[in-house]
Amino acid sequence: MVSNNVLIVESINDKLFIERLKQEITTLDFDIDAPICNISEYECLDGLSKKSLEAKFQSIVRSIRKRGLNKIGILLDADDKGIEARVALINEAVKTIDFELDILAVNTWYESKSLQVKISCHILNVNGSGELETLLKTIKSKPSPYADCLEAWKMCIGSHQQTISNKYFDKFWINIYQRYDCCDRQEQKQAAKKCNPEASLQKDIWDFSHKSLNELKSYLMMFD
Repeated sequence: MVSNNVLIVESINDKLFIERLKQEITTLDFDIDAPICNISEYECLDGLSKKSLEAKFQSIVRSIRKRGLNKIGILLDADDKGIEARVALINEAVKTIDFELDILAVNTWYESKSLQVKISCHILNVNGSGELETLLKTIKSKPSPYADCLEAWKMCIGSHQQTISNKYFDKFWINIYQRYDCCDRQEQKQAAKKCNPEASLQKDIWDFSHKSLNELKSYLMMFD
């Protein structure tokens, strides 16, 4: 059944994560739209662009009347930009579909009178920055010796005057945690299928009751 509410997410992993979280909160009433960024889109490889977000808004607005949408949510990563900068980006991009609409804060519904729909946003973060992988790293529930040893590797490359951003380090950490800390040898033989994000999110290796998810859960429940 198609919902009258839709959530726009940034990446396919965000979509997989929210779909998994919906299993924990069965009362949630919204569909998850196709992600803004696809693997094949070059401009999304180094983070979300205003152009991509504007294109997504323009795409979704065409279906507002067709689907009878009541609420549209936007879920973005804070990355190293921070929450306020991401809200500002959303506010700039939303002007392409309603020049008079202002999105000024997270977790708040703003009504577009011209489109007759309510729009809100939430920014994934841990202590004000980061992205989905940062959040997953925070809520992991199993021992992670393989992934934790990456800290030593990070220090090693630093001693060679090389750096890796927190964004890509967290992605690497999650990949190692999923594949080597949480997959047995048989699963590792089919790692692309058994140890990928979609399979890993269905395993008991995350704490979905973690306090770091409280604000996100509260936001998602605002769709009811």
